[in-house]
Amino acid sequence: MVENKPLLAKSIRTGKPPVTLEEHLRDTEKAAYEIFRLDKRWGQNWCRFFKIYDKVQQEKFLLNVRIAALFHDIGKANEDFQKAVSQNGFYQQTIRHEHLSALILHLPEVRKWLSDNKDLDLEVITAAVLSHHIKAIDKDGHDYKWMQPKGSLVLKLNINHDEVQNTFNRIREIAKFSNAPQLNLEIWSKYSPWAEAENDGKNTAIQFGRKVKPGKDEGRLGFLLAVKAGLIAADAVSSGLVREGENIDEWINEKVHREAISNDEIFNEIIKKRAWSILGSKALEQKKLEIAELITSGQAVEESFNTKLWSDFQKSSASLGKLALLLAACGAGKTIAAWIWALAISRSYSIGKVIFLYPTRGTATEGFKDYVGFAPETEASLLHGTSEYELEGIAENPNEATKDKDYSKETNDRLFALGFWGKRYFSATVDQFLSFLENNYSSICMLPVLADAAIIIDEVHSFDKHMFESLICFLKQFDVPVLCMTATLPPSRKENLANAGLRVYPSKDEQKKLNDLNWAEKRPRYNLEILTQESATDRENEVLKIAVDEFNAGKRVLWVVNTVKRCQSLALRFKKLTGIEPIVYHSRYTTGDRKIQHEATVNAFKQLDEAKIAITTQVCEMSLDLDADVLITEIAPITSLVQRFGRSNRHLARGLDFRSRLVAYMPENDKPYNQKDDLDPATAFLKDLPVTDISQRVLAEKLEEHVKRERHHDGDFAPFLNGGYFAVPGPGLRDTDELTEPCVLLRDIDKVKQRLREKRTIDEFVIGVPKNKENLFTLSDIELSELNVERPKDLPRYLNVANSRFYRTNYGFITDPEILQDLEIENE
Repeated sequence: MVENKPLLAKSIRTGKPPVTLEEHLRDTEKAAYEIFRLDKRWGQNWCRFFKIYDKVQQEKFLLNVRIAALFHDIGKANEDFQKAVSQNGFYQQTIRHEHLSALILHLPEVRKWLSDNKDLDLEVITAAVLSHHIKAIDKDGHDYKWMQPKGSLVLKLNINHDEVQNTFNRIREIAKFSNAPQLNLEIWSKYSPWAEAENDGKNTAIQFGRKVKPGKDEGRLGFLLAVKAGLIAADAVSSGLVREGENIDEWINEKVHREAISNDEIFNEIIKKRAWSILGSKALEQKKLEIAELITSGQAVEESFNTKLWSDFQKSSASLGKLALLLAACGAGKTIAAWIWALAISRSYSIGKVIFLYPTRGTATEGFKDYVGFAPETEASLLHGTSEYELEGIAENPNEATKDKDYSKETNDRLFALGFWGKRYFSATVDQFLSFLENNYSSICMLPVLADAAIIIDEVHSFDKHMFESLICFLKQFDVPVLCMTATLPPSRKENLANAGLRVYPSKDEQKKLNDLNWAEKRPRYNLEILTQESATDRENEVLKIAVDEFNAGKRVLWVVNTVKRCQSLALRFKKLTGIEPIVYHSRYTTGDRKIQHEATVNAFKQLDEAKIAITTQVCEMSLDLDADVLITEIAPITSLVQRFGRSNRHLARGLDFRSRLVAYMPENDKPYNQKDDLDPATAFLKDLPVTDISQRVLAEKLEEHVKRERHHDGDFAPFLNGGYFAVPGPGLRDTDELTEPCVLLRDIDKVKQRLREKRTIDEFVIGVPKNKENLFTLSDIELSELNVERPKDLPRYLNVANSRFYRTNYGFITDPEILQDLEIENE
């Protein structure tokens, strides 16, 4: 008997019409078709990204993703799901709905029906349906094991409902079948025909997984990934837009199918404005008319930059092609070169986005303020874990790029990742886009944006082992324009990137012809001293004396150490000796205070007239435009040392004859590095350097001689690639030992409550607090109640409350009792 009561696809929301199952399946199929239609740029770029080049195969992709869209939530036609979305509170469902959807695809009558169209890849469709929530695995004991029931072993079904039959009829229309099956199955159980379907499904999953492993059938693997990711994106669009009352056709037309980046758009929106801000309006005015005329005349990119405004190496980046690795010294102008490359790509390929990816939130924010922010606010996006808070700060203290612009994100917040689809220019952390390789849902939802972009990945030397392997995987498996950049790179990493298809620029021969780059890289910048006192205490005392003397001499001093504890300890010792509070910058601040310390560090080295000292950790190494007169550093891995040295004598601010003073010394212990693998080779590297007149070129050459080789990366493993039928989130894009936990400080509880009431971000108050076996640094709910403090009800459960006793605004979170005691005595 056919039920007439509507089947729900979503929970009922007050004041909103119910979303029926048939409506949602139709909406998802429509979204899949409209997003990936092959007569539009996004459909073509999506297929190119997954290496589906053949026109027939592209048509098959579109057909398969539409059929997957119509099947993906069929399993919601069951009693448990309907109860769960019809009532308040949690209702335990026997089986996940997408698991049931995939099982239905293995019923003999459904399998036989779909097999009549040879363009349907039934394994691909089933895999997409099963894994569209990234909660399906074949491992025993796992919460998301396919068809592992919870509670009852019998479930009442509604798959003979009119809405299901109407959906089958829609499948029949699209796939051009003569009829549709009528499923008269009223219950699911562990018996026939479900037992046979489950057995067939699990055997098929094993065989299919073997066939589509990387290195096997690459064409079918790309097809599978395109359909799996395409279904997730289409489902997100249909769910999000209906939830927010948006018209699917109109929204996709506006956000997805807007015009490609035009020939001169990047020049006019970014490059010209950035050059203007660097050189001043007068300097640019002399070249402006000449450049504008060349740009708009349709002449070659090389001719467009036939001007001394940019260096030869920057102009040459226009001819690097689709995949390249750009190597140039710190301060040589790589970022402008990257935008010129993106301009050339936009002339050769139909793209709608430019994405700059950075290793850290701080560097992404700097990239936004210095470049992306020049674009209109409707086109520009800063995207990382605390970007909403950073944008609030940018609005309050705008620079030339961001003044008079409103970066309000109301639509983005409501639509999550989809809210960024209409943006054109991105400055983001690597994780935001490349975490799709780890089956990160939000990142997969951003894949259509990534496929439509020219991508610049900065500071690739800094990637940890897992992140670098993921980068190689990305480059080898997907077809998209990519430019990687860094100042120096170990030979083995350079080889890995070259093997992944990147053209290394400049080559030795090209380097000889680039006079401006040669001059910049060969220019003497540094004099080096290595402290050799036997005891760590003697070395530290000597380097402290150097820091004090140089500061008193009016110098700008940057002191980089390897641990937060030593950063705090040395800052306190410096203050005791001088009475001066140094700038302290490391990772263990609240987001709000870290932003203040970050900006103070950057601003300290922009001026020449006043003595400044910043004592920092590794956070200062990358993409920060610091220009110290004296650079003191603990010995660290070779690539880190080169980056640290590059934060001094960067801009010729003291003239051609000036050399910054580099002072290196061995720390008291090797944490967080390894003495044998990291610090011993770094010591040999330092000893092999000349004492005076060191250039970036010398650093790069000696790095190649001393850095440890890494193994060859095949680029063939990532959860996104290797799932087959299944998908669960991977461990993450970065190597992590999970030594900290996110918290808010007890002192900020009232402010956090106020922000939560206002539905505003609380990122400003979040801090990573070191984990401790005794839970010394955090407060339990019982401890809070003893202090007459109530944990905010809306505070996410992953956030703990940390004891404010261990925190100081200038020094951050302090775990060392001696440092804490010294500060407490000082404040008495």
